[in-house]
Amino acid sequence: MKRDVCTGCGRPQRVCLCAAIRPRALPQGLQLIVLQDTHESRHKLSTVPLLKHSFPTSRVLVGEVFQPSEVLGDMSIDQVALVFPLPHKSPLTSAQYAEVRCLIVLDGTWRKVNKMLLNNPWLAELPHIRLQPENTGRYAIRTSPREDGVSTLEAVVMALNQLDSHSRYDDALNVLDLMVQ
Repeated sequence: MKRDVCTGCGRPQRVCLCAAIRPRALPQGLQLIVLQDTHESRHKLSTVPLLKHSFPTSRVLVGEVFQPSEVLGDMSIDQVALVFPLPHKSPLTSAQYAEVRCLIVLDGTWRKVNKMLLNNPWLAELPHIRLQPENTGRYAIRTSPREDGVSTLEAVVMALNQLDSHSRYDDALNVLDLMVQ
């Protein structure tokens, strides 16, 4: 017997999340690209579908190996920022945020994301934004081995809040809170 699925959020009808989804525009001129691990794309509780509903212009590419031209097109690497704590280099400063035209976010378990970085060494050469969560992640359904680990949706909201000091994107987390309930 098949479950009825909501055509809006793609979740089973009895746990529909449409009431909490608030589609938002990204800051003017900013692209958001999610590179999602193949296994994570099949995980029923992934936050990327919620992210896609919350930020409809975002792009999601699923795989393990990505070519820079496939991901960035002709965009200059200087205009791209990876949302990830790269230990071998300093993160962007707030003064450099105005130059960012594209955010790349990696989606998967920490192990899979680290493998993604090994398979795509060009990602580790990108300028990056290091998040510093003030609280533990809200995504209580799945746990992170890191204290600073947050869901992909939370990471995007934090990065947008850092990049765009004139707006707050926290309302995009309402759908995550409802899913956790």
